[in-house]
Amino acid sequence: MLAIVVLALVGVGPSFAQEAPELLPGDPMSDARWAPIERFKQEAPPLAASYEARTYRDSAGETMPYRLFKPKTEAGRVYPLVLFLHGSAGSGTDNAKQLDRANWFGGLVWALPENQRRHPCFVVAPQSHENWPPVRLREGQLPEILVGPGRDRLAIEIVESLAAELPVDRTRVYVTGHSMGGAGTWHVLAQRPDLFAAGVPVCGRAHPATLAKLKDVPIWNFHGEKDEVEPVETSRSIIAELRTL
Repeated sequence: MLAIVVLALVGVGPSFAQEAPELLPGDPMSDARWAPIERFKQEAPPLAASYEARTYRDSAGETMPYRLFKPKTEAGRVYPLVLFLHGSAGSGTDNAKQLDRANWFGGLVWALPENQRRHPCFVVAPQSHENWPPVRLREGQLPEILVGPGRDRLAIEIVESLAAELPVDRTRVYVTGHSMGGAGTWHVLAQRPDLFAAGVPVCGRAHPATLAKLKDVPIWNFHGEKDEVEPVETSRSIIAELRTL
């Protein structure tokens, strides 16, 4: 569970400063801190409905549902694209849960009118019925992440297909996700560091053997200090390892 108090970990990569920003002031449980969260909850359902429902099919016939937000575009201009990888609560094939409840924030914040006015961008939210990275299941433990492509392969192919179809700026393709999607973010970056300009993994795990592949990718990593599923030390150790590469 991502705690209300969020620890902003230091970003790594050539374009990130080496100091983390300060946390927001005030009591994390105060009305002032909760107000924008509650307001966003009211805005989320109609915002999710504005995402177009699509299905991707690869050359072998394997499919993955996804939702796509399109900004207002101008002729001759290209736009960033954000890939959002949902957490386990969004798993399935209904092409809806990846933008519902626990996935509201990571998947929808980019499409808020005030953010689109400042930073218009495409947002794509695929849905997987399995973990994004390949995993080995372990009874009573979190799945063990393995090396190599998993379901995230189809998410990458969706990005590639949209970049060919839409006015996407290929130098500004980003990936983010939380929990299962945080692990997916680390894994996607390791699979295709050439494709993504930066990544924002939230409370996810990476395979240590893949970190060298993304040592030059700008990363801003977040993790709740009170996370009861994936301990914050997971992210701290990843960042510490990246800084040695």
